[in-house]
Amino acid sequence: MSTDQSSVTDSNENKSNAMAGWSKFVDGFKRQENIDIHSASDYSSSNIDLEKNNGVDEGQPLKRSLKNRHIQMIAIGGSIGTGLFVGSGVALSSGGPASLLICYALISTMIFTTIQALGELSVTFPISGSFLALNSRFLSPAWGFCMAWNYLLQWLIALPLELVACSMTMSYWNNEVNPAIWISIFFTLIAMVNLFGVKGFAEVEFSFSVIKIIAVIGFCILGIVINVGGGGSKTGYIGGKFWESPGAFNNGFTGFCSVFVSAAFAFSGTELVGLTSAETENPRKTLPKATKQVFWRITIFYMVSLTIIGLLVPFNDPRLIGNGSGAEASPFVIAVRNAGINVFPSIMNGVILIAVLSVANSAVFATSRTLTTLAQQGFVPKLFGYIDKSGRPLIGILTALGFGLFGFLACAPNQSEVFSWMMALSGLSSIFTWMSICLVHIRFRNALKFNKRSTRELVFKSMSGVLGSWWGLF
Repeated sequence: MSTDQSSVTDSNENKSNAMAGWSKFVDGFKRQENIDIHSASDYSSSNIDLEKNNGVDEGQPLKRSLKNRHIQMIAIGGSIGTGLFVGSGVALSSGGPASLLICYALISTMIFTTIQALGELSVTFPISGSFLALNSRFLSPAWGFCMAWNYLLQWLIALPLELVACSMTMSYWNNEVNPAIWISIFFTLIAMVNLFGVKGFAEVEFSFSVIKIIAVIGFCILGIVINVGGGGSKTGYIGGKFWESPGAFNNGFTGFCSVFVSAAFAFSGTELVGLTSAETENPRKTLPKATKQVFWRITIFYMVSLTIIGLLVPFNDPRLIGNGSGAEASPFVIAVRNAGINVFPSIMNGVILIAVLSVANSAVFATSRTLTTLAQQGFVPKLFGYIDKSGRPLIGILTALGFGLFGFLACAPNQSEVFSWMMALSGLSSIFTWMSICLVHIRFRNALKFNKRSTRELVFKSMSGVLGSWWGLF
């Protein structure tokens, strides 16, 4: 009898635990009360009153759960994706290998000065919305409105763009399957990851980024081997013969200028390191490290891999010209296929798929946080600033996913044209965003000078200073 009673008791406890778990899950979607997420220790190392006021004004219950490794990988994951693995093929066919390197190098110098300025601003003002909120504070509400919407549209476009790229990537293995099937699968996957909250998003992004970094390093080593003749009789020694014939440049100055759009799109996402400031465990310690390291990692990965691409793939390769936006036309895949290596192209295509999903994941994160900032500043209805008890900007996430449904444009017969237009719009939006960050930094330094405050009060100072921001602005 006692055994039966014990069984009944255990059963009741299990039901009670299940009900409690379900109630906790449902309760997590309820609105979080507005609280100040900045503790007193956040401001102990600086006596700039504006910083504390700004933190209190913009306080939001976003959870501070991101670590240094998350911050770095989020920025890397948001940048090393379609722009490198797929978009570089468009750039190579448009301008040639020399234009490819020159334009990406110039964009790199701009990124360096911009990220340095962003690091200084984000550490001084670790607030929700970061540079988006500072546009209104240091420039004007009108400018802040325009730049916030510009940044929002950049990432709203990015999600369907990456979903289109996903369907193109899958067509490498099987082009008979309806693209809508792949879009549905990947859309569901991205939605689930982002609904797990910022910690789940960060862990997935960390894993994706590690795979991409290993793949880029592996490709660089393999590319060097192929270039010096390790590919066997199929390629022989290549060296720099493709720079001689068909040549280093293509389409003259027009081709050179067109590469800038692809380069800008490729580097878009590096500013995510600033957007995460309000959700970082210790922004004063973490953000300076991430700011210093992310640029060098991205630049090295880009410049080295693109140099090898320019040596292994001629700009007049018909696969680039015929369909410069499909994953099958990725110069990374073409370079390995030309060497007669049968297995590696499929592996590389798998990495491209992961890279594309990574950027799509970052797009939902950026869109939801941008919408939260817009709501805080009154640029969109307050509903879009809804943050639940789990720290998720829920309405922002759902809005981002809603725009992701435009990814079903991949079913259109001219999906390559859709891809190119989306990439151009996103790339141009990035340029305006970086310009605004530099301008805000210049105004911030002018404000310090006007109030006779010293830069020694700053926890982190831009290595390039105000002159660097002027260069980035130019």
